[in-house]
Amino acid sequence: MKGKIFFGLILILLIFVSAFLFLKIKQIPPKIEKPTPTSSIPTSSTFKDSSSITSANNQFNLDLYKNLIQKEKSNIFFSPYSIFSAMAMVYEGALGKTADEIKAVFHFPEANILKTNFAKLYGELNQKKDFELKTANALWLQKDYPFLSSYLTLLEKYYGGKARNLDFVNETEKSRQMINQYIEEETNKKIKDLIPKGSISPMTRLVLTNAIYFKGVWFWQFDEKMTNNQKFFIRPDFSVEIPMMNMRPEKAEFNYYEDETVQVLEMPYKGEKIVMIVILPRQMLSGRDLLSFESSLTEEKLKTYQTKMEKTKLDAIALPKFKLETKYFLNENLIDLGMPTAFSGRADFSKITGKKDFSISTVIHQAFVEVDEKGTEAAAATAVIMVKSAMGKPPKIFRADHPFLFYILDKETGTILFFGRMVDPRG
Repeated sequence: MKGKIFFGLILILLIFVSAFLFLKIKQIPPKIEKPTPTSSIPTSSTFKDSSSITSANNQFNLDLYKNLIQKEKSNIFFSPYSIFSAMAMVYEGALGKTADEIKAVFHFPEANILKTNFAKLYGELNQKKDFELKTANALWLQKDYPFLSSYLTLLEKYYGGKARNLDFVNETEKSRQMINQYIEEETNKKIKDLIPKGSISPMTRLVLTNAIYFKGVWFWQFDEKMTNNQKFFIRPDFSVEIPMMNMRPEKAEFNYYEDETVQVLEMPYKGEKIVMIVILPRQMLSGRDLLSFESSLTEEKLKTYQTKMEKTKLDAIALPKFKLETKYFLNENLIDLGMPTAFSGRADFSKITGKKDFSISTVIHQAFVEVDEKGTEAAAATAVIMVKSAMGKPPKIFRADHPFLFYILDKETGTILFFGRMVDPRG
């Protein structure tokens, strides 16, 4: 009898200890291993079609491109998908005006449609064959910071975003190097030093990253022996000598469209599931005319070009052999497009931690592309750096950088002794 009572007491004690440990464990932020997003790609057949995400991504692409051409006078190259992916993960943590602005800039559909359709698209991209194509999302968390498990679980389930704890506070530079090393590995060493020194500080609490890498072989390759230096007209009155690849396809037919203003050529890669589309204005345009042409592009116009293409036998194709490397700090661009709140002390990312304690510090995007006779290699990465802000309150700054009034007051008597207006400090 005493033995039964003793074992009964032991059983009750074990139940209480288990319950206590369960409650404690729920409060501890998960320490998740190094990101391996491709191992958790969502493939559920219940996910909806990804076309709404594709449309949103493509519209954002044109919006950002039109913003960039106002600021960049030379070459432009970026991955809208990479930026779109990183900001979708940011959006999942936003509420209120912060969320509304991000949604409008990126044309996101409703939250449930966004995450399920993104999951399908993410899975589809990572399962392509006949060429190398991979994309990886990751989260980098300040260790011991109380992130909501609901946010981390959502990003892993729908965005393939695994997380790893770092110590931004005490090991700032080491943390930066670890993220950069991961990005370099995911992009086959094409994107190096994505996050420059000084971009991460002891105030950093979360960094969200996307990396994308593509390498495809032309379905119809150029003959290297036919590549030679030819003129490329940067302006109608100014040309440079560059290596021009040439093809005289005898059997090949290409999807092609032309009208009085433009020629549009589709260059397929092996597998014919990914293509490069080249839009060539018929006339050599000056800077202002080119800007006008670019500004007139719409998603609908691009779709029209694609639907009107027909299999066509071309007598000759000439395409420059080139390599581009670009880097953009996108804060100003995204603010221009309509999402200033996310970068301010008024930002509401309370779905990440349960508090209004985060704002975006920096959005960095870097891209690489090389086009030669065999095919194309391209890579890009995006990092969104989020810092601890002043609990949602806007920073208090007094900057007297415009005309003001002033006076000198005797506080004891309340007498104004001097009064003035400052318009020009030079006197």
